[in-house]
Amino acid sequence: MKKLVALTLALLLVLSCVSVFAEAKTEFNIHVLVWKFDDTYGSTVRQGMMKWKEIIEDELGVTINLTMDDAQDDMAKQVEQADQIIGKKPDFVIINLAEPAGGQTLVDKFTEANIPFLFYNIPPSEETYDSVVKESGAFFVGTLPREAGDMQGEILADLWAADSAKLDLNGDGTIQFVEFKGVANNPEAIARTQYSEETAKELGVPLEMVTDIIVADWDTGKANDFMLSTWQAHPEIELVFANNDDMAIGVIAALNQSGYNTGNEGDPAIAVIGVDATDAAMEAIKAGKMTATVKQDGDAMGEANIRFAMNWLLNGTWYEGLEDMYKLNDDGCSVYIPYAKITADALAD
Repeated sequence: MKKLVALTLALLLVLSCVSVFAEAKTEFNIHVLVWKFDDTYGSTVRQGMMKWKEIIEDELGVTINLTMDDAQDDMAKQVEQADQIIGKKPDFVIINLAEPAGGQTLVDKFTEANIPFLFYNIPPSEETYDSVVKESGAFFVGTLPREAGDMQGEILADLWAADSAKLDLNGDGTIQFVEFKGVANNPEAIARTQYSEETAKELGVPLEMVTDIIVADWDTGKANDFMLSTWQAHPEIELVFANNDDMAIGVIAALNQSGYNTGNEGDPAIAVIGVDATDAAMEAIKAGKMTATVKQDGDAMGEANIRFAMNWLLNGTWYEGLEDMYKLNDDGCSVYIPYAKITADALAD
């Protein structure tokens, strides 16, 4: 009788396990809220997500349906899209905030709907970070805001040490410069602007900012327009720090109109250092039109977004199981994708 009971229990256990595995979910619907599709760096992250979702599908033996929504740099539109998404009851939402201060509204909506979510690239504002990420149980995949600025400053310091005369065109012992900032209240823009200058000065580069910081909204056309007027008023400029490559390309286009930064041998040039390592920037560096950039790895960020989302969906944890791939930050709810310096010498190698 005891053997019969034991066999019966064992059979029930096997049947239970078979039932669990039979009911295990193998298809997942993930929506991505994007601040705007026509952002150059953001496009590399979106492409990375599409690429890595296919790779991770094969790794995990699942199907991932990825749907992306363009907020067109409009927080109100992104909130409307969130409402529409909730009606579709997806398994997960990946959020690229249209406004750093706008995260709480989305958190409240998705939490009430019991839909898990993470944020990427654009961090919630400092005032809202705790409630939007930490207290909500969410996660953030981003970059260390000051690292790009530090690397811009380090690149300049290396150039100064190698050949100061090449940078100091008027020979006064100081580099006259301007700073093109993405947007006023973005943590990435604030840190890149601050530390590009501070780090260069700490490393011994004499700098003089000749205008107020120029806010050009990450935009090529606006940077072009601002640089045209700024260059006319301040022909002594010898360096431009740009928070992103799109603005750097706009600056170069403006300089080209005065015969500067053409890439042609013998033509004058000032230093232009950007961030993102976009295709256009890489080509400009190779052509001798742009000095350097700092690579923000969109492909790696796209991969991380999909890996953390799937880890949560399959294992109920953000980080456990991904320790060998990512370093968890001290806040316990975020990881940073590292930057890298890109110079003409590095591309030549």
